[in-house]
Amino acid sequence: MFQPQGFEQRSIITSLGKMAYYTATGSLWQNDAMSNDKPQSVYANREKETLVFLHGFGGGSSAYEWSKVYPAFAAEYRVLAPDLIGWGKSEHPTRTYQIEDYLTTIREFFEQTCTGPVTAIASSLTAAFTIRVAIAHPNLFKSLILITPAGLSDFGEDYSRSFFAQVVKVPIVDRLLYSTGVATTNGIRSFLEQRQFAQPNRIYDEIVEAYLQSAQQPNSEYAALSFVRGDLCFDLSLYIQQLTTPTAIIWGQKSEFTGPEIGRRLAQKNPEAIRVFQQLEDVGLTPQLELPAVTIGLIRRFLPLLN
Repeated sequence: MFQPQGFEQRSIITSLGKMAYYTATGSLWQNDAMSNDKPQSVYANREKETLVFLHGFGGGSSAYEWSKVYPAFAAEYRVLAPDLIGWGKSEHPTRTYQIEDYLTTIREFFEQTCTGPVTAIASSLTAAFTIRVAIAHPNLFKSLILITPAGLSDFGEDYSRSFFAQVVKVPIVDRLLYSTGVATTNGIRSFLEQRQFAQPNRIYDEIVEAYLQSAQQPNSEYAALSFVRGDLCFDLSLYIQQLTTPTAIIWGQKSEFTGPEIGRRLAQKNPEAIRVFQQLEDVGLTPQLELPAVTIGLIRRFLPLLN
């Protein structure tokens, strides 16, 4: 896939198979290279905090979604960016994916790669899953920075009852829609333009190609169709009051699936844990791709506020 310079692909084994992830490696990110007047031991003895970047769902999603953001933190933090099960370079089990599949494998990733509480930076439905993992296992998390965390059935507005979700539940039709309407260059670009970005002129060829390569991985349709059918949706408002981890939320004002009014209602249900709610004007579902520099700046601003 598309791997930033100075990063390598590694993997762990979860209960559903191999989960690939990307992390910084080599001299490019070594702190001692930045200073000649301090001995290497000064830096070697200072363990870096960990930031974990979790991508959202949609045709062709993968850790690429965060690839314009996480390199900015590699010199100061230990950075991990996984492809979730069913996406990117991770295994794609042939199954109907359920919510529990992602709650379990996300937890397993943190348990296997992190030795103490860390900051998770997550997007959309995955951000909602991360809230549930943090509720069940608060010891794994130091703080959360979440982009448009939504269960897509919040406050009783059930996406799975929508016309499109019902169409995708028809056998054969679902595979046809995926192969012709999602896993193609035109399908990817159309989805990004209409559903993910506020400004289509911010989409460039590399983004389309990265999503296309992920969407065309063998058996990639299983996770994508489970998402589109609504199998993974839930009402986050029923859970969010139980969250105790310090949290900041960023919400694109033109987020197509769930508007910022839903985000504010969710944040208001737990003001003790959710300490920041930041709406971004003229941006869609993925500011980390649409406005990466702004997203980097907000993450840098929120980290000391939460930690």
